[in-house]
Order: sequence, then structure tokens, then C-alpha cells
Amino acid sequence: MLRSRKDRPKKVKMLTRDFVEDSLYNPNYGYFSKQVVIFNSGEPFQFNNMRDNLDFFSVLGKRYTQFEDALDENAFNDTRQLWHTPTELFRPYYGEAIARYLVTNYLLAHHPFHDLIIYELGAGNGTLMLNILDYIRACHPDVYERTQFKVIEISSALAARQASQLTSSASSKGHARHVEIINKSVFNWDIYVSAPCYFLALEVFDNFGHDTIRYDHFTEEPHQGMVLIDQVGDFYEFYSKQIDPVADRYLRTRHAAHRKPFKHPLSGNRVVRNLKARLPLAPNLTVPEYIPTGLMQFFEMLRVYFPQHQLVTSDFNDLPERISGFGSPVVQTRYQRRTVPVTTPYVQQGYFDILFPVDFAVMEDIYQAITGKLTKVMSHEEFLKRWAFVEETKTLSGENPMLSWYKNASVMLGVT
Repeated sequence: MLRSRKDRPKKVKMLTRDFVEDSLYNPNYGYFSKQVVIFNSGEPFQFNNMRDNLDFFSVLGKRYTQFEDALDENAFNDTRQLWHTPTELFRPYYGEAIARYLVTNYLLAHHPFHDLIIYELGAGNGTLMLNILDYIRACHPDVYERTQFKVIEISSALAARQASQLTSSASSKGHARHVEIINKSVFNWDIYVSAPCYFLALEVFDNFGHDTIRYDHFTEEPHQGMVLIDQVGDFYEFYSKQIDPVADRYLRTRHAAHRKPFKHPLSGNRVVRNLKARLPLAPNLTVPEYIPTGLMQFFEMLRVYFPQHQLVTSDFNDLPERISGFGSPVVQTRYQRRTVPVTTPYVQQGYFDILFPVDFAVMEDIYQAITGKLTKVMSHEEFLKRWAFVEETKTLSGENPMLSWYKNASVMLGVT
């Protein structure tokens, strides 16, 4: 219902997860639908000719400026939301590492009985898609003939961008018969896929909808957060004892599935917590906890519609400058080419990125409980050391930006 709105809602109350999803993905004013521009570096960086990480950072800064200057020549924009991904910074090497992983596992588990079917959720500029297909075509032509690459993209603008990439050169045109771009939300998916497939979800979980929960200090009863939007568009946060079925299901699943202690507002010594709650002017509820209900719903969709999927996901396990709370997001915008962080998720819809860290330990437990599948979690660096040709991104000093950047990222892989 919210996706059909052409104007930002007023005189309504919304769950936090609905507000986040509407802010980021509404097709008429959402952040990813209307504001985001993904950096394209032009030619791949020549890491072997750079002195060190600082040299790479300098070259990247110059290309960023050139890229945005070119955009401003066509249409000046003080509030352009420009950001980058590891796929773009380290192409084609990053995409080739993922391609090696996919092909190796496909040959071991499914060849020659099944095609190599790859789904990518949120493909950005389409760069990862092209890098993977280029590698498979060059190194495994027999597998390439049996490769199907399907993009699930919620943004119409990015879906059009991905389609244009397939016609941008003679080389990419050859991939067109292997690619299908499906412009819809993955949460509206309704097609049963019985065949084995690989599901790529890279840097997308951090923008899934989250709910806010605060707990009574003494009874530990949860209260669910909502936002009231008045007639002029101002936001008022409030909490209710009534927990909706989705948030309740997440809390019950996490309680049943978790194998290790995890951080949340009720962690620590209960007596100390209660004493602090009795101090003058102390709030009657704990600080908020942001729970990834959207991620749970995604896992439920995989279980129902992709029973033979193998998940490949990477995301941030921690983020700087987060707002107050457990599992809280970074909320920020760009103005005049500078990043401006704020301290609440309830901001003008469409102009702010709302970016959550992923607790991989909890996520792994919930994924296994919902799908019944085994997984392995490793650092971003560990995955790339296994599957990338790291010499290609090594600088003259021996530093390797592809390994040293994104230290705050992890990878979770399905295990067959």
C-alpha cells in the first residue's frame, strides 16, 4: 500500500520497518528509487602501479571528483546521494573472486545435471553481473553456455541502468541471452523455483526494514516502536505494548535459535540495571533495539520459493557513527559533497540512507532455523584470500586495498 503512494504520507502512524522501507524504496520518492547514484570508476584501477593504500585513496578521490563534476555539468545537484561498493572499486577482481566460488561449487555439486542459475538481489549498476559473466565466458565456456543470471531489482531506475549495461559494448551484448532483469521487490516474490540456484545478496541486508523494541526495566516486557506523522509531516516516536506478529515471530525465533549470547538492552546485571532505572529522571524503558524483521522475512521467502538455493551474502558487521541503541543504524545524507549524519531514523523520506550493521552470529542462527541449511561465516578478507587473485590488487608497498578496506565486513556462505 505504501509503495503506491506518490506523496510522502501524513496523518498516519507506521511501524519502524514500514517507515524504513518506504523511505528507502518507495518508487516515487524513495532513496534508492530517486536519489542514489552509484560511483563508476571508469577504467579499472591499476593497483600494481600505485605506491600504497594512501596513493589509492588519493586516486580514488580524484576520480570521485571527476565523476561528480561530470554529473554536475549535466544537472547540478547539491543533494546528490553518491556512494560506492567494493564491486565498483575493485572491478573486475572482486566479481571474479565471486565467480570462481560459484563455478567451483557448481562443478562440484550440480554439474552436469543442472544449469548454473544465479540470482542477484539489488544489482546496482550491473557491474558484478558483467564481471561474473565475463569471467565464466572466458575461463569456463562450457559452463557459460549453461549459465542463467537473474537480477531481482526493486528500483526501476537501476533496473534500466542494468539493462543498458547489456547493450553498452559488443562484449556485454553477448551476455543478453543469459540475463533476465526482474523489476520487483523480493518481498513480493511469488514464483516457485525448484532448481538448485545460487542467491547473491551483497550489501543489501543493511538496508532491510528493522523494527524498534524497547523493554520495561523491571518486567522486561517488550514494547514496539512506531512513528506518528502529523498533518505537516513532523515525526513523533512512540512505543506500544502490542507487538505485531512479524516482530513477535522474530523475537521468538531468535530466542529459540541463538547458540551464543548476543548484545541487547537486557544484557548485563539485572540488579544494576534496575537501580539505574530508579534514578530520578531515568526513562521508563530501555534504549531501543533494532531487530532485522525484514531479514527474517527474506529468509522465509527463500525457504518457501527457493528450497534448493545456496546463499552468498556479504555485509557490514559494524558501522561508525551509529545512532543510539543496539543494532542501531547510521542515518546520513550528502549535502554539497559532504556526508551529514543525523541522530534519528525518522527523517525526510528519500533523502537519507538508513544503514544497519548485521549481527552475523545471530543472522546465521536465524537463517539455519528458518531454512534448515548449513552456513559458514568468515571475514571479507578471508573470503577474498581464498577466491581472489590478490596479487592483482597489491600495491608496490605490498599493501592490498581490496583486503584492507572493508575490515568491518563479513561473508556468509551456504554449505552444501
